[in-house]
Amino acid sequence: MTEADYADYIACFNANDFDGFGRYYCDDVVFSLGEKRQIIGRSAILDFYRDVKSKVRETLDILAVAAGPNTLACHVRTEFFGLEDWPDFIAGPLMKGQSLNIESLGFYYLREGKFAQILGARYKTLPVIPAA
Repeated sequence: MTEADYADYIACFNANDFDGFGRYYCDDVVFSLGEKRQIIGRSAILDFYRDVKSKVRETLDILAVAAGPNTLACHVRTEFFGLEDWPDFIAGPLMKGQSLNIESLGFYYLREGKFAQILGARYKTLPVIPAA
């Protein structure tokens, strides 16, 4: 996987192109969100994001990426914009119209050019932008 491939993955993710970003996952991918949650399988990850994206507009900006033949590491900034009130959202309480911004570090183990294991961890929480 190249940095350009990862940029395409993020572009598809931001556009809610589930087929587009879903093609980067192995069928048996394991996605660990720190100690908060582990999701196993391509279908389960896509279902998770369908639920999240029905309540939150999630937009990622790549700050840095390092790609190798079997691994990829990234530093991303994410904005979560509340489409509805979600007090128990995994990233933190979020109200409609409010934005929560974080920076995260991700490490991806690759198999045949696809994500086989994803480790994600919040690096920093940025100031909350209140609803207008």
